[in-house]
Amino acid sequence: MKRDLVCIVCPRGCRLTLVEDKENEKGYAVEGNICKRGVDYAIKEVTNPTRVITTTVVIENALLNRLPVKTLGEVPKGKIFECMEEINNARVSAPIKVGDVIIKDICNTGVDIVSSKTM
Repeated sequence: MKRDLVCIVCPRGCRLTLVEDKENEKGYAVEGNICKRGVDYAIKEVTNPTRVITTTVVIENALLNRLPVKTLGEVPKGKIFECMEEINNARVSAPIKVGDVIIKDICNTGVDIVSSKTM
């Protein structure tokens, strides 16, 4: 198996080539990366892709009507739409501080949704 990827870990956007390699302890050989994070990204992208979600939720009793939020960690890429459905149904009321948990353990991923702004 051979796969070409563009690394999204940093702004460099290294063009990576991942090849299955049974002799390598990680099971894959990665070329084209400038840093070690590129190797980890490529292998994770093939074996278990995850993403951080940044979005907004409805907030009541605040100057603005949307509160920016993000996941406190990464969620499986295949659960993003399920997570967004739950986030879109959430409503909070001011006051909210940065880091306050808005949704605990979203979609049973073990990851919390937290506020990115004090309102």
